[in-house]
Amino acid sequence: MADHYRHRARALAAGAAIALLAPLAACGSDEESGTPVLNLYQFPVENFQTVVDRCNQEAAGKYRIAYQVLPRQADDQRVQMVRRLAANDDSMDILGMDVTWTQEFASANWIKEFTGEDKAEVENGTLPGPLASAEYENKLYAAPNNTNVQLLWYRKDLVPTPPKTWDEMIQQSLELKQQGKNPYQIVTMGAQYEGLVVLFNSLVASAGGHVVSDDGKTAVMDAGAVKALEVLKKLATSGVTTPSFSNAVEDDVRLAYQTDGGAFQLNWPFVYPSMQKDAPDIAEKTAWARYPGIDANTPSVTTIGGSNMAVSSYSKHPDLAFQAIRCLRGPDSQEYLAVNAGQPPSIEAVYDRPDMAKAYPMKDALLDELKNAAPRPRTPAYQNLSTVVAAELSPPSQIDPQRTAASLKKSIQDALESKGVLP
Repeated sequence: MADHYRHRARALAAGAAIALLAPLAACGSDEESGTPVLNLYQFPVENFQTVVDRCNQEAAGKYRIAYQVLPRQADDQRVQMVRRLAANDDSMDILGMDVTWTQEFASANWIKEFTGEDKAEVENGTLPGPLASAEYENKLYAAPNNTNVQLLWYRKDLVPTPPKTWDEMIQQSLELKQQGKNPYQIVTMGAQYEGLVVLFNSLVASAGGHVVSDDGKTAVMDAGAVKALEVLKKLATSGVTTPSFSNAVEDDVRLAYQTDGGAFQLNWPFVYPSMQKDAPDIAEKTAWARYPGIDANTPSVTTIGGSNMAVSSYSKHPDLAFQAIRCLRGPDSQEYLAVNAGQPPSIEAVYDRPDMAKAYPMKDALLDELKNAAPRPRTPAYQNLSTVVAAELSPPSQIDPQRTAASLKKSIQDALESKGVLP
């Protein structure tokens, strides 16, 4: 999801925290002069104002986009958006959303459907995984902006050949430990939050399993889901994780690896520029590969992250908002943010541009995974589902696959019916 990259985004301005109070006051002069103002509510993205400025210049007075910076944490962003949308706030025009919100917002009729040329523009060249995250009931409700998948980062000085499966990786880690080599650990996100849900979802998808039916209404927890629980339990109890595994989030994992605390890291690509800058010696010893799978003969499937842009149903200028989105998430904008903000593009052709080779030396591995990446369970009640799944799986060392599967099935069904959960 988009908040994985937000861990590395720098603060945009000292006044960003009060941006939510600004739209009506700050934009009046434009409206009075006849230039419609389009308020874009989005999480902090490094150098994004440059994209906004270029799109405003291209608009040539037809409209002006005002970037209203939301809080840094995804939960806080969602709460503020939901409150405004539930109040029919017409000062919101363009919504920068986490990929997990599309279904919820569309089912509540808070965002407008993309149709005609607007729909065709989005569908043209957008990778299938990101595009699926923007759909609800076979209709398009958002435009994928950036996308994301996790990779396997490993110490090539310790591991000559990257593992293809979780079992192989755990075994290689154990062998390093037995040989007295350090580091030997596998570091990834195990805290009780969305990162643990993403890990579980990738394991389920790699095992060909499901936790929710295709229509998003019924909890399933099939054999593939049980297999995922077995692998997660094995990881947590094999003696190859760090003591902080059950409390680790993305930045903890990044810091642990780049301070010589792991032989393997499962994390998003934002770790690469961080290593280059802060731990060049570790970066020189690091290579990357496809995320490990369950079976050596079946490619892994990783959970897709990223963000989408949508038009608020209460916007005073919806037609102009759709036009603005074309520029804000167009190929030139995606290339700029890929190079200058670490956001992997959702438009496939952007990966072939010359500047991408240096900024994304891992681009082939990213594209390989993105072509069959898995969405999180597509249901309007996803926030409820995520809350209960994270709680049931924490700490991973206490998982009992069959018992946990039965408990999860009940908890997920309650979540889908919004019983007793306040996300």
